[in-house]
Amino acid sequence: MSVKKATFSPAMFTVTLVFFYLPLIILILFSFNSSKTMNWSGFSLHWYKELFFNSRALWQSFGNSAVIALTSATIATTIGTLGAIGIYWYNFKFKKVLQVATFMPLVLPEIIIGVSLLIFFAGIKLKLSLFTILLAHTTFNIPFVLLIVMARLEEFDFSIIEAAYDLGATEIDTLLKVIIPVTFPGIASGFLMAVTLSLEDFVITFFVAGPGSSTLPLHVYSMIRFGVSPVINSLSVVIIAGTILVAFSTRNILKYLVHK
Repeated sequence: MSVKKATFSPAMFTVTLVFFYLPLIILILFSFNSSKTMNWSGFSLHWYKELFFNSRALWQSFGNSAVIALTSATIATTIGTLGAIGIYWYNFKFKKVLQVATFMPLVLPEIIIGVSLLIFFAGIKLKLSLFTILLAHTTFNIPFVLLIVMARLEEFDFSIIEAAYDLGATEIDTLLKVIIPVTFPGIASGFLMAVTLSLEDFVITFFVAGPGSSTLPLHVYSMIRFGVSPVINSLSVVIIAGTILVAFSTRNILKYLVHK
């Protein structure tokens, strides 16, 4: 039985690109619109001026999101990396149970995770604040980091470990000087994934946020209930530009580290 090879379809490729990028192009275009409506009335930088000089609450929410994202991603990457190495290399009791329990948040709806965390925080009498958001984001980020790092470990060459032991390296030396450097691309990918998931999360954050602990998604949600402000378009353009800059910078840094 012969299997047909998939053929490249320029038309489907074009439709896919349009589907993904046309909304972004429209968003960028209307961030320069002088009017609040979707009717084009002239080019203007008014909404960027509003964003940078008259949107203090918005930037405060963005700052909260950035701090939580970077902190939770750092903690989740540390725990997830060590957990992936431990699960992959060591055999212990209830290993399979731990793997299933670790990956369960990946398939559970976010609303269930959010409600369960809210009940847990209420049960231990922990006041809802930025700290509870940090704990929640760290919790749901760990499985993603674990999965990405384990995928990298699947390609690991065990002969490197054996060579390190033959040269007298201890387990700590092997971890710090062999395993982590080789798996660093996976670790970096897990970290960036965790940052992205934390920055864009709304559902879980909605349940575990307390008074005065607004993040960017929560603040944007509170704004759009009264109508979509073009300031959000301008903020989106700034975030898109920042994301592209970080992506290309990270790519170049990883290429440098791999070839070094």
